[in-house]
Amino acid sequence: MSAHFIVRAEPARDLIRIEMAGFFTPADIQAFYDARAVEHAMLKCGRNQHLTLNDLRKMKVQSQEAVAAFKDLLGDPAYRSRKLAFVVDRTLARSQLMRALNGRDAKCFEDKAAAEQWLFAADPRAIAA
Repeated sequence: MSAHFIVRAEPARDLIRIEMAGFFTPADIQAFYDARAVEHAMLKCGRNQHLTLNDLRKMKVQSQEAVAAFKDLLGDPAYRSRKLAFVVDRTLARSQLMRALNGRDAKCFEDKAAAEQWLFAADPRAIAA
């Protein structure tokens, strides 16, 4: 299965919603980078104040080259989200994701509703205004 992705900003919720499926080539990853930049430009919140929900349940096991590229993508400070949730199946793709995260503060879920609940829960580290 070739790569397929959707990146959609929800400015009212300070949310980037992503769905990724298939096997990604370098060209697919570049197209994803480009789409992500367009959607991030639609956000109204401050830099790095958005939330990200990424559904990877249809993602295939990726090449080491793709894993390295996704690691770079996740490390890009310009797009770093305040909270990052992944919806994943229990597969090898999940272990590849954990390697790509490389210490990033993120959580994995098997259920999209649970991921959204975590994303929008009050942050206990936040200071009340």
